[in-house]
Formats: sequence, C-alpha cells, structure tokens
Amino acid sequence: MVVPPATTLSGRTGGVVLTDADVGAALAVCATDPVGSVLAASRLEQAASTGLRRAGGELWGYSQDGVLLAVCWVGANLVPVIGTLDADVAARALAAFAELGAARGRRCSSIVGPADAVLGLWSRLRGIWPVEREVRAHQPSMVLDGAPLVLADARVRRSRPEEYDLVLPACIRMFTEEVGYSPASGPGGPYEVRVRRLVDDGRSFVLLDRVGGLRRPRVVFKAEVPAVAGGVAQVQGVWVEPERRGERLSESGMAAVAQFTRAEIAPVVSLYVNGYNTRAVRAYEAVGFREVGAYATVLF
Repeated sequence: MVVPPATTLSGRTGGVVLTDADVGAALAVCATDPVGSVLAASRLEQAASTGLRRAGGELWGYSQDGVLLAVCWVGANLVPVIGTLDADVAARALAAFAELGAARGRRCSSIVGPADAVLGLWSRLRGIWPVEREVRAHQPSMVLDGAPLVLADARVRRSRPEEYDLVLPACIRMFTEEVGYSPASGPGGPYEVRVRRLVDDGRSFVLLDRVGGLRRPRVVFKAEVPAVAGGVAQVQGVWVEPERRGERLSESGMAAVAQFTRAEIAPVVSLYVNGYNTRAVRAYEAVGFREVGAYATVLF
C-alpha cells in the first residue's frame, strides 16, 4: 500500500468534504488512536490505493489553520475520529461534522466509533436526522496483544469458499439476534457479498459441528475480522449456536481466532461489546482481552 503524504488544507479552518489528496493526512489523524479509529482507517487504507469512491465512501475533515485534526468516514457506517485531546477543538470538530451531516443528509445505517465522538456528534444531529432506532451508549473497547489466557480450540479454522452456504445462515442469525432485523436481501445483496468476501479473504473463522440430530454439520461458533489497519485487527460477529451455549465455546473459539489473527493478520486484536452483555465481557476478559476505552453505536 502506498499512502499519500500528509497534506494541509491551504490554511483553512472548519469542516470540509475531503478528496483523495487528503487521505494521507486523514490516516495520520487515525494513527493517534489506532484501536479507536480502526473502522475508519481500514477504509482509508483501501482508499489510499483505490481512491475514496472505489473504497465506498466519503471523507469529511475538520482543520484549524490548515492542519487536519479530525475526520469522519461516511459509508454504510459513519465513523468519527477526533485526533486531539483538546476538548474545545473536539467540540468545534463535532459541530462542523454535524453541519455537514445536516446539509448532506443521512445515508448511513449507523454512527459508530469512540463513544465521546459518536455521542457528541449524535447530540448535535438529533432532531435533524431521522429518529434513531437504538443508542448503545457504552460498548467497552477491548484489546489482546499477547498470548490468550485460555486454551484455543484446535477445531476453529478459516472458513472455506465451498462452505459459504453454511457460513451465511450463521451470519444472518447472528446479525438478526444482535441488531433486530435480518440483513438478507438475496443472492448478490450487499450483506451476502460482504460475507463471501470475508470468506474468500481468509477473514472468516468457524467451528463446524453437528447440532441435535442433524446429520450435516453446522456452524456452532464463528467470528470475522473485517477491519484491519495500523497494526490493529478488529474482530466482529462473534456468535455461538444457541443449542451449544454454556460450553465456553466463545472463550476457546476467541482464543483460536486471536492466535490466528496475531500470527497472520495484525499483532493487536481488538473488539467492542455491548456493556450490558456482562457474560460476553467476562468471556473476553477470561481470554485475556483488557478494556482500553469505549465505543458507542447509534442505529437507524
């Protein structure tokens, strides 16, 4: 990957829609918080090679005296990244992003990222954008950068392309259980394409086993690693077949995913989890993940 050099914005102060020439500077902002910014940075690393349009989104920025201090990735999700600890500057950046959001309208299905930025932005857009479906205000952000503390399940492995028809139903069940509606839209739909791409790219991990009296194996544990940037890989979509819960598959399965990921994808493994899901938080802590911050998600 070739990253364009960081650029200034011609002495500008305020919010603006950025261009391909600004991707290097945006990645520098993300580098101030590699764990918190990984969702945005993963798309920006793609944009550094292919351009923003082919990466599937738009990029907003906030600068002072030509120095880029905050960015927002705007695609299927809107992901704000505030690259400063100055509270006044952060507030001005969020106000600028809210102005851009009000002018350009909502095209995303969620706002997600570090909690202060997400909730601060949404407090400025509430009443301008359509009413949110749900706000998940506290989602611990956790990392593992060493060996797991529990034994990895040796049966967990990368999904194979020929197993797509087994993997997709498990992904749909996980999403529906987590978000409240099915993402399925038929062959060739965006969710289906995403799942297939993760399988093809070696970013989908599964444990196949029999459930009940079924003769054909099913996915009983799964996880994906869709966001990778800046030495950080974010695990998403962790799911255990309901009939197999209580067997600590989430712990041994995540230990296996973490081992694969640290060895072959990125040295730091991250995730975020709903704070009210104390069972999941305890399972991740048992594996060795530690809390380093908080995410928040606004769902539409």
